[in-house]
Amino acid sequence: MNKARQIGFSYVFLFPSLLLTLVLGIYPLGWAIRYMFYDYKGYGEAKFTGLYNFQRLLGDAQYWDSVVNTFIYAGGKLIITIPLCLALAVILNQKLKGRQILRAIYFMPTIISSAVMAVVFFIIFNSYNGILNQYLLKFHIISERIDWLGPKNAMMTTIMIAVWGAVGNYMLLFLAGLQNIPNDVYESASLDGANKTQQFWYLTIPMLGPVLQIVIMLAIINSLKGYETIMVLTEGGPIGKTEVMYLYVYKLFFPTPSSGAVVDQQFGYGSAVGFTTAVIVGIITLLYHLLARRMNKMQ
Repeated sequence: MNKARQIGFSYVFLFPSLLLTLVLGIYPLGWAIRYMFYDYKGYGEAKFTGLYNFQRLLGDAQYWDSVVNTFIYAGGKLIITIPLCLALAVILNQKLKGRQILRAIYFMPTIISSAVMAVVFFIIFNSYNGILNQYLLKFHIISERIDWLGPKNAMMTTIMIAVWGAVGNYMLLFLAGLQNIPNDVYESASLDGANKTQQFWYLTIPMLGPVLQIVIMLAIINSLKGYETIMVLTEGGPIGKTEVMYLYVYKLFFPTPSSGAVVDQQFGYGSAVGFTTAVIVGIITLLYHLLARRMNKMQ
């Protein structure tokens, strides 16, 4: 087979992926960029409004509240998830009986649908007849029901659920990184008198540096973009306490009667909000990337 035929076969195999990328990625992106400058509700004539959608966005308190909620949600998730995943990876990297089963159990939540997971946790955390409150009352741990999905506790509850769903994925990445560290390094450190704690801080953590950077970047992006579980669990409520950026964008495109103030489809304004949200996520990701590169140069 000559080189020309090889290139032809390569394009034949790439064509389905390129077509899907064009239809489901590039075309919708171009469509959204166009309608950022229009007042369009999905039907009727699109009216050109220039920069009005962005002017409206600057004064949209509900959106900026969702930005703050997103940072709280992402920050809380990261602070808990990264150390927990690393600790589990270190434990499950030891020669324990049944460690393969434990790894499978911890990884299981990552393959469960976000919607299904949210429904199950809604049954658990329901304030009135939830399983968690029933057991806490039964064993006299609490004297009255806790409103887990109320204004005070909703964000904490959603963070806990998000951590549960994310632990297995990042734990697996840490585990792969740990298994690539040669045992000779630890044996040499032991001969030099280093204990387990010193080996962890001065050998394991530095040698996990590249994996740690990747895990943190993935966790940041996923935390900032995550909204599916919150949409099913609380729909951004109560009173907007769990409204995050991408959920707010979703409601502009696909509103429901229970969405609150946003009822009509607002494709034009939704495109502007979605673009701004993507820019915010991109800036944060870029800042982390630059920080990681600077830290690498300092080492």
